[in-house]
Amino acid sequence: MHLGAIFVSFTLFAQTNLVAIAALLVCALSCAGQIFLVLALDNPFTGLMGISSATVRGALLPRNP
Repeated sequence: MHLGAIFVSFTLFAQTNLVAIAALLVCALSCAGQIFLVLALDNPFTGLMGISSATVRGALLPRNP
């Protein structure tokens, strides 16, 4: 909500053209993607970008000397 208000406020006093709108759209999508990745990596073993826990489990297994 607040991030959207920041990007809308950039265009209040500027003259609107296609390049400015495209640049703001790319920047807004980039910021949204960064926030999504930070929140998704809070739980690394679940979700859209889940990583395998097999290597961690293999490292924790006791080894025979």
